[in-house]
Amino acid sequence: MDSDRQDATELKNASQALAKRISRCQLCKDVLPLGPRPVVQFSASSRLLIIGQAPGLKVHSSGIPWNDPSGVRLREWMNLEPERFYDPAKVAIMPMGFCYPGRGRSGDNPPDPRCAPLWHQQIQALMPRIRLTILVGQYAQRHYLEGFDTLTESVRRWRTHLENGVIALPHPSPRNNLWLRRNPWFEAELIAPLQQSVAAALRGR
Repeated sequence: MDSDRQDATELKNASQALAKRISRCQLCKDVLPLGPRPVVQFSASSRLLIIGQAPGLKVHSSGIPWNDPSGVRLREWMNLEPERFYDPAKVAIMPMGFCYPGRGRSGDNPPDPRCAPLWHQQIQALMPRIRLTILVGQYAQRHYLEGFDTLTESVRRWRTHLENGVIALPHPSPRNNLWLRRNPWFEAELIAPLQQSVAAALRGR
C-alpha cells in the first residue's frame, strides 16, 4: 500500500511538472498569429482521454478547452456535464496542437505538426489509468489509427476500434452539420455506445 501511494505521488508530481513545462512552450511561436497559449488538461488519475484538433479562437481567448459550440455538442454526445468534463482527475484533453493555429481559407488552420510528437508520449506516460481514448476529427485519427483512410470510414469502424479502447468521432463543429445529415447512422448507431463507454471508463476509483 505504501508503495502504491508513493507511486501515485510521484506520478502526480511528474504530471504537474510537465503541465508547467507545457505552459511555457514556445515551439511554434514563429507561426502562431496570436502567440503561444497551450490549452491542455490532464492528471495522473485521468481515465478518459480526448484527442482533438487544436483550440479555436474562443478557446484561445478563455484558455478553457472545448469552451465553444463544438464543445457543447461533444459533451452532449458523451452525456457529460461540464463539471465532470472539466475535471482533470477524470478527463484528459490533449489536442494534436495545443495552441490556436490561426484562420485559413475554410476554417482554422491545421494543428502544427511539431506539437504532438513533442508532448503526447510524455503526457500519456503519466496517465496509466486511461480506459478510453476518443479521437475527434481527422487529424487525431490520421495520427493514431493504423490504416486510416477517411474520417467516415474510421468512424464506421467504431466497433473494431472500441475493442482497443478507442472511439473515433467526427468533429462536432457546426461546420460538420452537412456530414451529420449525410450520415444519420452516426447518431443512430454510435451515440448510445459512446455514452455507455464514457460512463464505464469514468466509473470506479
